[in-house]
Amino acid sequence: MFAVRLYVLLIVLVSLTGCGGRAILGPPLASGAEPKSTESIYLATTRDPSGNPSLPYSSGRSMTLNFAKLDIGIPRNHVSGRVETSSRLPNPARHFAAQAYRPIDGRLQFIAQLDAALAQRAPEDREIVIFIHGYNNNIADSVFRNAQIAHDYNIRAVSLHYAWPSGGSLPLYVFDRDSAIFGRAGLAEAIEIAGQTKARRVLLVGHSMGSYVVMEALRDLAMTGRRKTLGRIGGVVLAAPDIDVDVFQSQMRDIGTLPKPFTIVVSRRDRALGISRRLAGGHARVGSGSDIPMLQENEIAVVDASDIDGGTHNVFASSPALMDLVNNNELMRSLLRDDQGPANQASLADGASVFEGAASLVVFLPTRILGGMALAATR
Repeated sequence: MFAVRLYVLLIVLVSLTGCGGRAILGPPLASGAEPKSTESIYLATTRDPSGNPSLPYSSGRSMTLNFAKLDIGIPRNHVSGRVETSSRLPNPARHFAAQAYRPIDGRLQFIAQLDAALAQRAPEDREIVIFIHGYNNNIADSVFRNAQIAHDYNIRAVSLHYAWPSGGSLPLYVFDRDSAIFGRAGLAEAIEIAGQTKARRVLLVGHSMGSYVVMEALRDLAMTGRRKTLGRIGGVVLAAPDIDVDVFQSQMRDIGTLPKPFTIVVSRRDRALGISRRLAGGHARVGSGSDIPMLQENEIAVVDASDIDGGTHNVFASSPALMDLVNNNELMRSLLRDDQGPANQASLADGASVFEGAASLVVFLPTRILGGMALAATR
């Protein structure tokens, strides 16, 4: 009976998360249709190579990192926040598709190609953003999501995608939790590689279960004395982190000083995390926003997106309203990119600030910034 209930919960979980349509990378349909634009994604993965050009990496676990570069076409009919895919040969005018896929032979060659990509950007854009996907993703699902975020958020930095070996299958939630732990060493190595490039700084963006991989990788770096690599991290964003609150606090203790700025996107309406909580025996998840004061006290900024586009599990990646704010609003950019508090904080009493023009989005600033602003206000 428990197995049946667990399976039903997982069905509901996937329907809510939208993390896993069964997309394929390509090759694109030879129709002569051209994509709207192209996003270059550099890939580091602990998935095993499959030999299948439509899905070149499987859910098998590789003990070594594999590297590649993919040029992902954004279709002409693309709608912000969506990933238009096909389970058959994709049409570049209508679907995300890999226009090119090139494996890269080894760590040194990967660093050289990252440096070449950085050199092509304006000095202020010479950064590397590492995206870490969530539960129930095959390689196409996660790479396409990375390309969609890079395109819709107008990210000018170099996009490095870390793909841990998710099973990409509905019943494999426990397999994915184990794979997330397995994948932490690979992400720690990917961060180390990014830190050895000429990037001005390295930024991490983890979604859902991928946030667990991020915290475990940071913990791995700290516990093995790789503080120099941690020092290269110039910001972390965890969106809807599927992490037990107690486990998160334990991870923070092991990491010590967190990279700054450190931002978490939460939603009280995230039904997927509600189901995850039930699967975990009722233990609260960090992404549900159940303990915002604890996060503030640990120098973490919290973006409460509960009332933005339904506050869904994928709101960070799918909300046009949130994208507009990040792209155009100085306050949001300061939280996600700079180690500074906004100069026009609206409210100091409860640590919450509401965006002008988006009264449903609330930001809770770290205690450190609030204290500094309160002191400045008394002068």
